[in-house]
Amino acid sequence: MSQASSHAPRSWRTRLREGERELDRSASTLDTATDIPFREVLRIFWRALSYMRLFKARIAAKFSIVTAEMVFRLLVAPWPGKIVVDHVILGMPIVDAAGFPSYLSPFVLFLAGKGPVEIMLWVLLLGVFMVTVFGFTTSRGTARSASGMPTGASAASSGGATTLLQQGHGTLAQGHDTATRTENEANRGSGLMGGILGFLDFRVHLRLTQSVNHLLRTKLAGRIKRLPMTTLDDQRIGDSVYRVLYDTTSVSLVLYEVGLEFYSHSLGITISAMMMYTYFGDAPEVILLAALSLPIMLVFVVPFARMARRRSQASRASGAATTSNIEEGMSNVLAVQSLGGNDREGQRFRKASEESFRRFRIESLLKLTYQQFGSLAFLLGQVLFFVVISGRVIDGTFTAGDYFVLNYYFFVLSATFSGAGFVYPVLQNNIAGLRRVFFLMDLPAERTSEGVELPRITGGVEMKNVGLTYPDGRQALRKIDLEARIGEIVAFVGPTGAGKTSLAYMVPAFLQPTEGTVSIDGVDLKEVSVDSLRDQVSYVFQETQLFSDSILENIRYGNRDATEAEVERVARVAGAHDFIAALPDGYRTNLGTVTSKLSVGQKQRIAIARGLLRDARILILDEPTSALDPETEAFLVDALHEAAKDKLVIIIAHRLSTIANADRICFLEDGAIREQGTHEELMAVRDGYYRRYAALQAGAG
Repeated sequence: MSQASSHAPRSWRTRLREGERELDRSASTLDTATDIPFREVLRIFWRALSYMRLFKARIAAKFSIVTAEMVFRLLVAPWPGKIVVDHVILGMPIVDAAGFPSYLSPFVLFLAGKGPVEIMLWVLLLGVFMVTVFGFTTSRGTARSASGMPTGASAASSGGATTLLQQGHGTLAQGHDTATRTENEANRGSGLMGGILGFLDFRVHLRLTQSVNHLLRTKLAGRIKRLPMTTLDDQRIGDSVYRVLYDTTSVSLVLYEVGLEFYSHSLGITISAMMMYTYFGDAPEVILLAALSLPIMLVFVVPFARMARRRSQASRASGAATTSNIEEGMSNVLAVQSLGGNDREGQRFRKASEESFRRFRIESLLKLTYQQFGSLAFLLGQVLFFVVISGRVIDGTFTAGDYFVLNYYFFVLSATFSGAGFVYPVLQNNIAGLRRVFFLMDLPAERTSEGVELPRITGGVEMKNVGLTYPDGRQALRKIDLEARIGEIVAFVGPTGAGKTSLAYMVPAFLQPTEGTVSIDGVDLKEVSVDSLRDQVSYVFQETQLFSDSILENIRYGNRDATEAEVERVARVAGAHDFIAALPDGYRTNLGTVTSKLSVGQKQRIAIARGLLRDARILILDEPTSALDPETEAFLVDALHEAAKDKLVIIIAHRLSTIANADRICFLEDGAIREQGTHEELMAVRDGYYRRYAALQAGAG
């Protein structure tokens, strides 16, 4: 029985969810709990709205323009249609201003006694004014497909109002996948009107969306750079890039779809209901019929909300996985080419790209499904309206012109109520992106400015019973006791994987000990602000890190005030001056165009020069001579002894020629310091770890 159950075919829903969980893992090993409850949705929503307070002036300007547009469109725009239908087409004479709002009475009475042609000319003149100032937008975002209401349904029900909307409503072009659509949202300019005010509205909206997205994008990028190295090791670069560039734009959509839409919907409903009740109170059922659009829409649409969020998350995760695939392929392009992996990498990227498009199609299909359900509900209300109001026109309760105006207000009411029903599922698509953004922002970061300001180091580093266990359970260091003073050269040596780099990472707090304490001048580094610590530590990594800038700027990256003479001095010490001077542009050579033409040793010398130039009390060099020739190595070792007069120099090396003259050598194996002493002292230990290591190296030589 149980065996039969275990082999039972899985449902399509189960397969879909398993595929989405696998996508989450491929995008990020850290962020896998992506299906969030309703309470978390609300928390993310309110957190996004909190950014509005940072742009009060622009938001106030936007709301003012929206108010002006709504008031004009609902109080003025439909009434010229009544004049044209009743007094131009049907030829009914204008006797008084009965049936028109009081604020339009002067214009209506002005037309009294005039013929149809003259009336039409004055209406056209009013139309020119409206187009010039407002663009004559008659049906704002209610027909906008981006907010959920299908454009076709709106156009069919508004009697051409959508055409006028599209002429006055300015939007920028966009693509049809998650990445390009969301990138477009970061630069969204959406004018609610045309004409003069429409241009102003477009500018305000564009500046507002760019500012909000720029703020969140900058905050997320800065936060990622502050994450601990143990966290960054588990976070794929491509996924981080995708979140910074594409997921952050969800904030502007949330602010627009919910904040601005809620205000405009409320204002539109209030004005439309007031106008209908005041001038068409003989048909109160029309207002009720329009209001029923909201509950009907919610019944049709809300069940799709959670699915919309899941599908959006899957689409974003597959896009992030594709971005990571590109990043990894480009980073390892030499290995791919040398090992004949072009076809394999091409197939891997093709599979990731196909999956990305497939997930977007699934998301689009779901969106199309609930939009069509909403359209049915919307069109049902339009049909009922036509049946009810046609009878009122036939029995003489309303004129044909009244029908035009009433149809306008009914369309605004029903479309606004329907649009409100779409807000929640549309919100879910963007909540998925914001959840990905806030996940990274909420990861524990380094304490960059918090803690004690470390004064100028005068003593040195002390480690007591230090241990380090990585999050995956690997123990890198155990029971480390070490003291290193200013004025010394201390070398870490040992076999690969012994823990040398992990131990060196403790000094600038790249890694935090899970056991014991690391202190400088008696102050526990856990209590020290990271910025004040790293201002006094210069680290030259084994893997050379150079920027797409001139060699001059690369060398003085950590000391912007250094003169060119000082840059040249450290370049000579690092053995880099001769090859730099031989380049066509010398120190002005941009590494973004010439890096691939430099040898590994040349890049390493530039990095060493950069480390030497920085005014740091502690200098750490990870395999500084691995790519240097013997002459340059000897020159550098002499320079390090000179630098050690007022610094603590820590060297990680395998070559004994680099560390033989160190003040103290620490031999590490299996994460523990096995021996400490000078080269002569350790070589004197019969069967000692260091002596055996030196013998093996000499034998290999």
